[in-house]
Amino acid sequence: MTEFAHDKVVPYSHSQRTKKEQVADMFDDIAGNYDFLNRFLSAGIDVRWRKKALQQLEGSANKRVLDVATGTADVAIMAARKLNPDKITGIDISDGMLEIGRKKIAKLELTQKIELLNGDSEAIKFNDNTFDAVTVAFGVRNFQHL
Repeated sequence: MTEFAHDKVVPYSHSQRTKKEQVADMFDDIAGNYDFLNRFLSAGIDVRWRKKALQQLEGSANKRVLDVATGTADVAIMAARKLNPDKITGIDISDGMLEIGRKKIAKLELTQKIELLNGDSEAIKFNDNTFDAVTVAFGVRNFQHL
């Protein structure tokens, strides 16, 4: 497998853990502040990017959607509103981020539509043709093997 410079970028350079393990730890640590920091540091552009990405799926028959690297479920929540699929499954390696996402989903009364699971973007364990659409927002930057 070809290795690129970005493959060596890790959150904790002193750690012997894999990039994937470090990323999970980092996001567990910052989960409580992630949404605020994301909006603040991007000056809100992150919201517009999500809307633009989901516009690509509008008008399609998206009954079941998989949101990879779902984090705190911002894309899943926006997809529930914009696309109105029957079911959205979000996967992420950070339990801390998933917990924040589950709280947001419960508060918005979307628990019947959105399910969040611990899952690895590089080893997705669903059968072929389970989903009509797959989304991923900013998680790609953290994948160990692009």
